[in-house]
Amino acid sequence: MTDALTSLPEPRHPDPADAPPLRWGVLGPGGIAADFTDALHRHSRQRVVAAGSRSAERAAAFAAAHGVERSHGSYEALVADPEVDVVYVATPHSEHLEHALLAIAAGKNVLIEKPMAVTAAQARQIVAAARGAGVFAMEAMWTRYLPQTDIARQLLERDALGEVRVVTADFGGRAAYDPSSRLWNPELAGGALLDLGVYTVSWASFAIGAPAGIIASGTLAPTGVDDQAALVLSSASGAHALLSTTLRAGTPSLATICGSEGRIETDSPFWGPSGLRVFRADGTLAAHWRDPYGRPYRDGMAYEAAALARYVAEGRTESPVHPLAEAVDTLATIDEARRQLGATRVE
Repeated sequence: MTDALTSLPEPRHPDPADAPPLRWGVLGPGGIAADFTDALHRHSRQRVVAAGSRSAERAAAFAAAHGVERSHGSYEALVADPEVDVVYVATPHSEHLEHALLAIAAGKNVLIEKPMAVTAAQARQIVAAARGAGVFAMEAMWTRYLPQTDIARQLLERDALGEVRVVTADFGGRAAYDPSSRLWNPELAGGALLDLGVYTVSWASFAIGAPAGIIASGTLAPTGVDDQAALVLSSASGAHALLSTTLRAGTPSLATICGSEGRIETDSPFWGPSGLRVFRADGTLAAHWRDPYGRPYRDGMAYEAAALARYVAEGRTESPVHPLAEAVDTLATIDEARRQLGATRVE
C-alpha cells in the first residue's frame, strides 16, 4: 500500500484545451456565467458564441464584455440558435427546471448549474426529458472534473486507501442577511444546503455512494430557509460522512476520505483547483500534490466544459464520472435533510 500512496497517479486530463471545441450558448448572463465564459476562453478551445437573457440590453452588455459573438433578448431565441451546440443553464437554481426543459425541448445538449434542480423530483423530470430527447445532459458539479479529484478517483479505483470508513467535507461562507436575496428567500430556493452544501453532499457521494441513512441538524433563518446544517450520512457498508455547511461563517473548505490503509486530505478549497495530501495508515505523510496548472478558483470550470465536449464527441448522453442518477440522489439527500430541519421549501 505504501508504494500506491507514495507514487500518485497523474491527472488524466490536465489540459482543457485537449477537448474538441463546441459552440456554447449561455442562458442567464450573471456572475457565474461571466466566470464560466472567461474560463473557457482563457483555458480551452470551447467558445461561448451566444448569450441569452430576458433583457436584450443585459445580453448585449454581457456579450460585449466577454467576447461573445451574438446576444438574444429571450431564452427562447437562445435555445433556437442553430449555431449553439450546448446550452449552459446559469440562472438561479429555482429556475433550472424550466430552463433546462426549454433547452432540451429545442434539442440542445445542456450543462445545468448545480444543483441541477431544487428537488430530486424536479431533477428526475430533467433526466427523463433529456433521455427522451436523446440529448446530452450534465450537472455542472465542476469539482468532479478537477485534477486533484481525478487523482483521488484513481486512488479509490485502485483501492489504495483500503476500505473507506469516514468521509468529511465542509463549505461555509458569511453572507449578509437580506430576506429578498437569492440566498435567503424561500421563493428563490434559498438556504445553505442547496447553495453550498450540495458540494459537500456530492463529495460524500463520490467517496461512498448514496446514503442508506441521513441525520441532519441545523438552524433556520427568519425566512425559514436553512442557514446552517450538519449532516451524518451512513452507507450500507458502514462508512460515514460528516458534512457541514453554513451561510453564517467562513469555514476551511476541506474534505477528506479516510480508509483502513490511508487517507486523502484536500487542500483548500476542495471544491476548486487546489491539491491534496495522502497519508499512510500510521499517519505519516506519503505524498503532497499541489495543483501546478495555474487555473485557480472558477477558472477550474474549464475542466467540466472540456469533459462535456469529450463525452459528446464519444457519443455519450451523460457523464460517466457524475451520472445523472447521482445528481438526483444528491438532491434526494438534501430533500431529506431540509425536511428534518423543517426548512421552508417551494416545489
